[in-house]
Formats: sequence, structure tokens, C-alpha cells
Amino acid sequence: MEKFRHFTIGDNGHLIFGGIDSEDLIKEYGTPSYFLDVSYIESVCNAYKNAYIRSEMLGSISYASKALSCKEIYRIMNNQETFIDVVSGGELFTALSVDFPAEKIFFHGNNKTDEELDFAIKSHVGMIVIDSYEEAEKIQKIAEKYALTQKVMIRINPGVEAHTHHYIQTAKVDSKFGFSISNGEAERIIKFTLDKSNLMLTGLHCHIGSQIFEKKSFLIAVEKMASFYYELNKKYGLILNELNLGGGFGIWYSEGDIEFSVSDYTDMLTDVLLKVKDEFNAKNLYIPTVYFEPGRSIVGEAGITFYKVGSVKRIPNIKNYIAVDGGMFENPRFALYQAKYTVKNPLKMTEKGIEKFTVAGKCCESGDLIAEDVILPETKAGDYLCVFSTGAYNYSMASNYNRNPVPPVIFVKDKKSYYAVKKQTYSDIIRNDV
Repeated sequence: MEKFRHFTIGDNGHLIFGGIDSEDLIKEYGTPSYFLDVSYIESVCNAYKNAYIRSEMLGSISYASKALSCKEIYRIMNNQETFIDVVSGGELFTALSVDFPAEKIFFHGNNKTDEELDFAIKSHVGMIVIDSYEEAEKIQKIAEKYALTQKVMIRINPGVEAHTHHYIQTAKVDSKFGFSISNGEAERIIKFTLDKSNLMLTGLHCHIGSQIFEKKSFLIAVEKMASFYYELNKKYGLILNELNLGGGFGIWYSEGDIEFSVSDYTDMLTDVLLKVKDEFNAKNLYIPTVYFEPGRSIVGEAGITFYKVGSVKRIPNIKNYIAVDGGMFENPRFALYQAKYTVKNPLKMTEKGIEKFTVAGKCCESGDLIAEDVILPETKAGDYLCVFSTGAYNYSMASNYNRNPVPPVIFVKDKKSYYAVKKQTYSDIIRNDV
């Protein structure tokens, strides 16, 4: 049986997803629909956990749930015994609604509202990552109100520029996130936070970007963070026993991307964790508990989206268009930053491509595209297309633009499928209209 990445292709040329023929999934759930392979999600989680075992380091991965937030993914992460991070009250509420342990939740965000902070603190969230002076003040007041001591980290900008799209570089000095080490802001916010009686500063957080395939940037970030921990210890006697290195490992989207295997994630994280051990040992510092926050790499390649072709438009000597029943309302990433994807016909996986197409959505926008320069077999209205690596930042970023319903999310494992999120109806769309 042929393989395509971690998927298989049946003898009939159909894509097999989670042990099920894609034709059967399309018939049962319709299009457009998001599908995620639970076994792949679990395998990546296990790969990261193996890195902690191999490096003999204390800590855990913390699933970055902005990549995909729904009840079922939090249930899976709870079963995997990971931590999670959330970036809004809505994500926090979703996680708590399925009894995810509050003490294993990191709460991120550069502008958490008063209501979100109050909700997080009274829910006994394990960690809040501070991103402003105002936020530190707010947390102090709310924690004091509830007579609690809130564990906090501070988001630090180590000044490491990862090789990624500039919209998703987050550790430059000019960033809305974090406090820079180089200009002294990081040291000032630490001193400010230490003066708050109801805040317990346990460590620092940094995140250097997303969709990163090389480890050098992470190793440099570790060096900078270890040096900063050393300076804090030397100047103030401060001992921080935790370090959060963010996330950012890349995934395969299309030809030209590095194709990581699951074991590659183990190797990458192992090297980063060993670097932490070496750097802190060399400086005679307490070796911290290390957290790492993968999101995209856990759910991205686990996901696939199926579409139905509505029309084929050929403009002689210029361009050929395929229009599908989805678009920027369920995958805005091409419109946002020209994200590249791999597109196939799931029922013709073994047929050779003979014609180049631009895949367009159904929204009333000329920029509503899914992919360009896609080589496909003979394609006509009524055929189906699938887009790979859509598990991250597709459902999470979906909207009701043009009043289109958000597609359903279906999880598949061991030849069984089930709804994680049901398809919106038109009644759902108008529910809050007055």
C-alpha cells in the first residue's frame, strides 16, 4: 500500500484517513469538513514526552491551544497528561468545561482583560504569563481580593530572530510581546513583579517564533536565557526554578518544506533540553523545570480539509480556476500571509497531474484563494479536493464571513470517526442577532 506522508493510499487510489476510505468520510460528513487523525496527535505528544525521558530533564510540553481549541482536544491532552496554554477567556472556559486541571494551565496574552484575569485567578489557573506592568498590577489586586498567591512568569524577549515569516516572528526587540533583555526592560519588570506580595515569580518565558525547522535559534535562545538567569542570581540572589521556552517547531505544508518525522521532534527537543542542562550547569545554576509549548506541530499535520468542486473556469493562456465550497471563511491563511498548501484529489491519489489550477473559495473577495499553481488530474465539477496540514489555525481562525457556516471538525482514530465540533447551521449564525 502506498504512503503519502503519514497517510496511506488504498489499492483503489483513494486516500485512507485514520483507517477509513476518504470517500466514506465525505459521504458521511459532507464538505467542507475538517478532519483530524487522533493517532498522529498522540504520536507527536509521545515524541515530545520521549525527549524529556532521553534528556532526563524535569518538565512537560504545554499544548498551545490557539492552534486548535475545542473540548475534544483538551480531553485528548488531559489523557496525554500534558499541560496546556490558553490565550483568552474563551479558551480557558472551554478547557475548564471538560475538567482539564486548572493547575496545568498557562494563561498567555499581551492584553488580558480584567474579566479574563479575574476568571483565571478565581479558577486557580496554575500560571499567568505577565506581558505588561499594568497586568502585574491587575493580577496583584485580583489575587489580593481572593486572598490567593498567584504563580506568574514574565514573558522575556531574548532578541533571537528565528527564520520564519515576519508576521510570526515574536522575539525581535520591536514586538508587541514581551520585555527585552537588551534595553533593561526585562530586569525592570522583574523587580516590579517581585515587589507584589500576592505574586510568586517562578520563572521566565520566551518564544522566538513559529514554523521553525532549525534548532540553532532555540539553542541561542537557551544561551541568552541562561545568561540572564545568571545575571539575576548574581545581582539579586534570585533563584528561578522554571523556564518556559515557548514553541515553534515547523511542519510540512508543501513541496520545499522540510519533512520532519515524528522522531525528528524528539531529537530536536532533546537537543534543546540538553542545552538547558549544559548551560545552567556551566553557570552553577539550579537546573530549572522546562516547559515547551508546541501547538502547530501537534495538530497541524494531523488535519486535512475536504472540499467539493463547484466549477472549473479556464481562461485561455492566462489561468485556470477551480472553485470549491470553502474559502477564506474556513481557511484564511492564504489571504493573511500567502500560506502554501498541498492540494490533491483524495479519490485520485495515484493519478498523475496534468493541468495547473488556482483553487478559489466561494467568498465575495478576489483574494479568496486556497492555493495557487496546483497540478491536478483531470478535474470537473462534482469532484473532490483535499488540502493537507490544516489541523492548526484553520478551524481556530474560521469566521462567518459572508455568513457562511463554520464547517464541522471530525476526529478519526482506529477506523472510527466522530464529531468534535458539529457544523454550524444558519440558525447558529443568527442566534445572537437582535
